[in-house]
Amino acid sequence: MKQILQDMAKGGSAIVEAPAPQANKNHVVINTTTTLISAGTERMLVDFGKANLIDKARAQPDKVKMVLEKVQTDGLMTTIDAVKSKLAQPLPLGYCNVGTIDSIGSGVDSFKEGDRVVSNGPHADVVRVSKNLIAKIPDNVSDEEAAFTVVASIGLQGIRLANPTMGECFVVTGVGLIGLLTVQMLRAQGCRVLAIDFDQSKLELAKQFGAEVCNPGKGEDPVAAGIAFSRGVGVDGVIITASTKSNDPVTQAARMSRKRGRIILVGVTGLELSRADFYEKELTFQVSCSYGPGRYDPNYEEKGNDYPIAFVRWTEQRNFEAILDMVAGGQLDVKPLISHRFKFENASDAYDLLTSDKSALGILLQFESSPASRHEKTIKLKTNVSYSACAPVVGFVGAGNYASRMLIPAFKNAGAQFHSIATSGGINGVIHGEKAGFAEATTDTQAMINNPSINTIAIVTRHNSHAYFVEQALKAGKNVFVEKPLAITQDELASVKHAYYEAIKAENAPKLMVGFNRRFSPQVQKMKQLLAPVKEPKSFIMTMNAGNIPAEHWTQDVNVGGGRIIGEACHFIDLMRFLAGSEIVSVQARRMGDTAAVEVTEDKAAIILGFADGSFGTIHYLANGASSFPKERVEVFAAGGTLQLDNFVKLKGFGWKGFNKMNLWKQDKGQKACSLAFIESIKNGTDAPISADELFEVAKVTIDIAEQLRNQ
Repeated sequence: MKQILQDMAKGGSAIVEAPAPQANKNHVVINTTTTLISAGTERMLVDFGKANLIDKARAQPDKVKMVLEKVQTDGLMTTIDAVKSKLAQPLPLGYCNVGTIDSIGSGVDSFKEGDRVVSNGPHADVVRVSKNLIAKIPDNVSDEEAAFTVVASIGLQGIRLANPTMGECFVVTGVGLIGLLTVQMLRAQGCRVLAIDFDQSKLELAKQFGAEVCNPGKGEDPVAAGIAFSRGVGVDGVIITASTKSNDPVTQAARMSRKRGRIILVGVTGLELSRADFYEKELTFQVSCSYGPGRYDPNYEEKGNDYPIAFVRWTEQRNFEAILDMVAGGQLDVKPLISHRFKFENASDAYDLLTSDKSALGILLQFESSPASRHEKTIKLKTNVSYSACAPVVGFVGAGNYASRMLIPAFKNAGAQFHSIATSGGINGVIHGEKAGFAEATTDTQAMINNPSINTIAIVTRHNSHAYFVEQALKAGKNVFVEKPLAITQDELASVKHAYYEAIKAENAPKLMVGFNRRFSPQVQKMKQLLAPVKEPKSFIMTMNAGNIPAEHWTQDVNVGGGRIIGEACHFIDLMRFLAGSEIVSVQARRMGDTAAVEVTEDKAAIILGFADGSFGTIHYLANGASSFPKERVEVFAAGGTLQLDNFVKLKGFGWKGFNKMNLWKQDKGQKACSLAFIESIKNGTDAPISADELFEVAKVTIDIAEQLRNQ
């Protein structure tokens, strides 16, 4: 598979080869024939990538605020590393894809292999797309015409929000690709249309589609033109499809509108609104969201759950179908919008044109390679690789943000030898695999786990897959490092325990490790050292100012992420278990009461743990605090002294004989030390850094806590 990626740090686009994605539940895999470059959106992304850091900051003031807040809590150096990592993530370009279905995952019953379809897939010769984000192409619609479907749906959604009626007069401000499609669709609705733009060539096309025109670049007044066009009463509605930082399009729209007119923003403009303009006319202003209902809803887009047509007539998919019907019926003519064609292999020339020629409209990419040649499951990243007999040879499952930013570099620094990196989609594996020095990237995870050249598997995937991959790796006799949690249900945990105890019967018993890195941080190690001579029970107070995560995020889904107690609070359960040095014998938990104002209450909870030696502690896991407050605080009370750790940067001792403070220049949560301890245990043949019994104990207690909270 080959795909176009945009470098967001330095600019420039490139075609990257990667393993082909495999069809999974509710998704199909498509062999691409044609894609359309979205001139407005993709030009903006390319220009952003080429901008310097200062210009990038100016373009995203909301992100700058988030960065400054992170500096306050996590420190400057940690924040700089995070920003650099974010900018280093290449961005897939494109969302207007046409092709033929190659394979189908479970749960897909409305499509079959060989169907010609449109989708919002990127510029790649093979794409995997949810069943709700594709639509069949009518026989009399060509692939080139169908490529305009998704971008036209953006305009269609804006029109649906404006709710025009036959005979009304509408203004379209900005007649680029979406604007010209919007003009045609409004005309098909029986509306009179005035098109406003600074580019006369685009206005000529708008005329061809039946619009009257206004060019402010020639000194024509848009407001006066709109009033005259409406025969002096004000236009019924304005759809803004322009992309500009100026507030003028919104201001002009308000001033040319009739009383109770409608203004819909489809593009991107300045949004400093004049209250007087809107108040006196009781104008309606609404921002349109992409292709329609379902956009950004994981239940619709990822899980394939459709909205009932009786309640949501027009979804993303049904908007796609409506556009295709209009093209098939002749109401929407996209052929005049095709300005350039490029072979996919010459995509760099297309992007050079996109940034140099602002008049370019419909730029098509044509995919002519043999479909059979696109579906390699494994791609070599290095050749002539040899491995040392003493160091672990590692295969990684997953290449998301945490894996690429933290775990892979930590393993590399620890001396691990990288063999394969497996991902579901393929492209992330190549990006991070090449950077880290992996020998190959693959989408065939099971084959990688069974590869005899690999003796260690690291699992950094979504939480509901952890137990499965751990079990498969243990059955294959591999050492396993799994990023927390170990499992999200008691049944999963039981299966993992069974697989582990069967695996250690072998002569070369594999090691099992969970990424509980906090116990390995230098300041926690110091706390453990200071607590070692204390023989009396200890008291712990641990506060996690976790921050709010939307209810629809996958970590909040108990069937996918397990919820935030299982997915994240487990770190503190393990940390308290480590500092206490004693078995957990009692568990109590209380969550925030249900309220209509708070979607999720499970991530606002207090947990009390009791230990066999008489120690006890409270974990406050709170998602409703201020972001400027330290994210993680650990306090220990024992033998007349107190230890306080803030955010793994500052450690203070109060009344602690011989110890005052231990502060770091940079936050250190122990990721490197945790990985090093695991790798060294394999190299030296020593016990795993954390005993399996302790891992199972913490996992069981964590799941018990989550179940207590859910049953309250």
